[in-house]
Formats: sequence, C-alpha cells, structure tokens
Amino acid sequence: MVFNSYTFVVFFAVILLLHNLPIAWKAKKINLLLASYLFYAAWNPPFILLLWLSTVVDFFVGRALYTQPNKHKRRMLLVISLIGNLGMLCFFKYGGFILENFVVLTNALGINYHPAKPNIILPAGISFYTFTTLCYTIDMYKKESKPVKSLLDFSLFVTFFPHLVAGPIVRPPQLVPQFETPRKASRQQLMDGLLLLSLGLFMKVVLADSMLAETADAVFSWHGGLGPLDAWSGVLAFSGQIFFDFAGYSTSAIGVALCLGFVLPQNFLYPYAAIGFSDFWRRWHITLSTWLRDYLYIPMGGNRQGKFRTYINLMVTMLIGGLWHGANWTFVVWGGLHGIYLWIEKAIQDSRVKPAVMATGGDDAPQPVIATAAMVPGFISGKKPVGFIYALLTFLLICITWVFFRSATFGGAWQLLSSLSGRTKGSPPLLSTVAIIEVGIIISLMLICQYLMRNTTVLKTAGKLPWWVMGTLWAAMLILIVLSQGAGKSFIYFQF
Repeated sequence: MVFNSYTFVVFFAVILLLHNLPIAWKAKKINLLLASYLFYAAWNPPFILLLWLSTVVDFFVGRALYTQPNKHKRRMLLVISLIGNLGMLCFFKYGGFILENFVVLTNALGINYHPAKPNIILPAGISFYTFTTLCYTIDMYKKESKPVKSLLDFSLFVTFFPHLVAGPIVRPPQLVPQFETPRKASRQQLMDGLLLLSLGLFMKVVLADSMLAETADAVFSWHGGLGPLDAWSGVLAFSGQIFFDFAGYSTSAIGVALCLGFVLPQNFLYPYAAIGFSDFWRRWHITLSTWLRDYLYIPMGGNRQGKFRTYINLMVTMLIGGLWHGANWTFVVWGGLHGIYLWIEKAIQDSRVKPAVMATGGDDAPQPVIATAAMVPGFISGKKPVGFIYALLTFLLICITWVFFRSATFGGAWQLLSSLSGRTKGSPPLLSTVAIIEVGIIISLMLICQYLMRNTTVLKTAGKLPWWVMGTLWAAMLILIVLSQGAGKSFIYFQF
C-alpha cells in the first residue's frame, strides 16, 4: 500500500476513526499494530514473517543484553542480533550481488563457474526496519537507554506504518515513550498533519511523477550520446525527482503520524540549500546520516585518532552509506564521490580554521564530519548572494553524483557524464522544448524556495500566511494531486 493511492485514503480514514473512539489505549495500540501489518502485507503477505522474526528476536535479545552481567555473554548476544539482522539484509538485498561478483572473480581466476541466477524477492523497506531494530540492540549493549517493557510497544515501534517502509529511521527513545501513554491529535496537530500529508503527496504525485519523472527516465534510459542541454535537463530532472519523491514520502509519513498524535523525527531540511557537503548531509536523509554517525563513524574512532584515520573513517562511512542504497557498484561510487567531496571540504577547512575552532567539531557534531556552513566565506559575513552561489555550486556537484546513483551501469554513467561536458558531438535532440523549460522552471523555483526557507520550517511558514492564502494554496495542491493521480508511481526508496 502506498500513500499516493485511493486505497490508502480509505485505510487512513478508518484508522483515524478507530484511533479517536472512546476505547482503551491498549486496544488502540493493537489496532495500530494490526493496521501496520495490513499496510505492509499489501505488498507481499509472507514477508510479515520477517518482521515478526526481527521484532521478537531483538526484543528478547535486547532485554538480555541490558540485564546480562557477563561481558562475554553480552558480546555473544550482540553478535546473534547482528548476524540475524545483517544476515537477513545481506541475503535478501545483496545475495544476488555477492553471487554475481563471486562468479566474476572465479572466472577471472580461470574457474568456469556459472550457477543458476537466484530468484530473490527484495522485501519492501528491509533496510529501514533492519536499521531500526539494530539501533535498539546496540543501545541495549551500550546501556544507553532502558529496555522496552512491552512487546506490544516494541512491535508497534518497529512496524508503525508511517515510517515502516521508507523511514524516517526512528530510534526507541524517539517513539516508544509516545506509545506508553494515551495519545490523540489535537485540532492543531490534525490540521498540521493533513497539511504535511497534502504537501508530501503534491511533491510526489505532481512534481516528481507528473512533471519530472518522464524527462529523467528518457535521458537515463537513452543509449548513446546526448547534447549538453538534454543531458543536463535529465540530470536536473532526476535531482528534483528524487528529492520530491523521498522528501515527499518523509513529509507524508510525518504528517500521517501527526494526525494520530505522534511525532516522527525530521528527515529533510532543504538539502539543496546546503552550503557545502557536510551541510548537505545535515539536511539530506537526516535520520540515516545520524545513524551512520552514531553506529558506524564514531565506533570506528570518529575524528579522535588523528587526521589520517579521520579521513579513512569518513570514506568508509560514505562507501557503506552508498552500498546501503542498493546492491550495485554504482551506488558505492556515489558514496565514494561524496566521501571525496567531504575530504576536499575538510582539507580546505582544516587549512583555514584555527585549532581552537576545530576543537569544537567533535564526535557530537550533527554529522560524521566537523565542517560547518558557518565556515564558508561569505556566509559568515551575511552576504546572502555569495551564500547562494556556494549553495548553487554545491548543488551542481551533487547532481554529478546523481548520475551514478540513477544509472544502471558504469557505461551509461560515463556516457551521460561525457554528454554533460559537451564532448558528444552531433547528437540529435531528445527532449522537447516544453520539457526542458518545465524542468528549468521547477528546479529554479525549488532552489530559490529551499534557500529562502533554509532556516525555517513549512509549518512555521504556513502559520505566518493569511488564512485565505493558505487555504487557496492547499486547495490548489489537492486539485493538482487528484488531476495527476494517474501518474502516481511507487516511491523510489521502497527498493532500498
């Protein structure tokens, strides 16, 4: 089941009705849990068994980790949890990828090995709920929070349908306490939640699917050279598509949860207004960035063991972050490019910033890097035009990385990069003038709006508008969503 479907509208209306009935809080939680399983089962019912297995094992292992006094037994329990969760993730998501690369390696060594291609179905959202349960057992091992008392609360934490298949990636302290006491949305929360849901669907259905997807698909599926205008239009279209698609889901998820009285963590904060690449990762997929920081970068040593080790830790984090997105070497290159960007940025800032200032960017910094946007010349002096130029440069360099993220092969990626640079001569036009203008207008408005709102939120901005202006904009979004509904597709991040 997806948010951008009429089935979900009916489903959500029933959930809202049941959640606001005068019944016991435990009964409401059971309703939410069953609804979450139904929401997930709409894709493939047998995969509910994976959710149950992960939930039950980590609930009891987490409790044992917290109470077990023997250090060696605690480590063994943690290993069991890691093997169970990561083993399941590796099999379903990376099984075919690992086998394919093993075959290439054996053939390169002169061994003629050609096994049957595995027929493995990727469960929707497995990367998201695996990271969700992993953070619980790791926290229990480090005793950073107390075990969840109720299996019902823990099950609901893992499977709560707004965040289940595409995030935000939540942690127990962020959500479990909200299940412990009765919650019902206030009138303001309900209105804010419905507004966020409408905005998220508008971003997904109207902007991502109806206006940008066709152009991006045409360029990235083209075999051969393209003119620079076509190539850049396709790359810019995908940069907008993936933002509106993923941020649209997160915005919808936060809105749906808010309608029920629950608060989910922010996952996007105008990332294309970022000034620098560390700033980008403080704004893009925030819950994944902080997860990688807390459970990978810092445990590896963070920036506590000298500059060389810091650079290694940073690159490893970004490479694994790239591989998390998909079982393809193109995703690893995408992560590696971001790692190189961060290396260069950090090297420049290390040469400019005094040691006393650098000392403030320890392992408790918002992301696994110590750079901050305030270090960028022009931004710190309040020169907004200069800051916008830095943000635009950051955006264009990020667009280069999206080429590898979207391309299915390295050959396609190199061909498109060559077209971007204008090295492909005599290529016939692929896109219509209307499509190119449409992409230009949408991306330009996106960049301007994100930069102007980089230090505020949608709800704060909406609260400052006259009611009739807000009402008109909201009504326009709803009308466009209905008119564009036929173009709605599954969310891109469901495959991750």
